[in-house]
Amino acid sequence: MSNKSTESTLLSPRLVAQVKGGSDGLECSVHDLPKPLLREFRHVFQDEYLKCTLATNTNDNPTEPSVLIAIPTNQKAREDLVAVGNHIEKEKDRLLNVFISFGQDVCQKIRSRGYWADFIDPCSGLPMLTPNCNKVYSEVDGMECLLNYKSYNAGFCKILTHPRWGSAVYPATIFAHCPVSVARDVVNSYPDASSC
Repeated sequence: MSNKSTESTLLSPRLVAQVKGGSDGLECSVHDLPKPLLREFRHVFQDEYLKCTLATNTNDNPTEPSVLIAIPTNQKAREDLVAVGNHIEKEKDRLLNVFISFGQDVCQKIRSRGYWADFIDPCSGLPMLTPNCNKVYSEVDGMECLLNYKSYNAGFCKILTHPRWGSAVYPATIFAHCPVSVARDVVNSYPDASSC
């Protein structure tokens, strides 16, 4: 796992599993949104997140403000995802399913505390939970901005390169509008991944 931190890092990357003993690890961290990503966020979500602050807000510290937060995740793929073939598509499907399950769980935990959260469908680049959003978010650009990961162009595609996994990486992002302590608590509630 990479220990890359940027100025936006609020919780450094760590490998987590959705369930104790799970082997499908996700590298996960918490960041505030730097200006370039804030512009991208507003392009994708507009002000929809402001409409979703719920009355069930259970913030134990009412003086801590809600801020826009990104929770980037990266999964180590079993295959180099630049390659092509049925086995690559099956691996992408497996990684997508792991992320969707994790993204839904993280968002449910944040929303149950009265705050807005959504995750990006890595296949389409569109938000999964917020209606009326049809602008695409670039996972590769987000990982470059938040984690300082590098990328390269392969034809018309930008390929993310993880510092340890190379292009055998599956990036996906969760966003939230909540106090930093809420995002940290939720991410820290997941156990360390047993292998990856």
